[in-house]
Amino acid sequence: MEQRTESFSLAVRDFCKALKKDVVNLEYIKQLIRSAGSVGANYIEANDNLEKMT
Repeated sequence: MEQRTESFSLAVRDFCKALKKDVVNLEYIKQLIRSAGSVGANYIEANDNLEKMT
């Protein structure tokens, strides 16, 4: 699962690179990249907490 979240983040990054960079899109692109990166970070944190509980 960790590999899948990393692949997702990289795919979103590549997608954003292909988008038109204008005033409106720049804010959306920044937010999309932050959100995609958070998926992996949240997974890792949740997984670490589950391991500590067992």
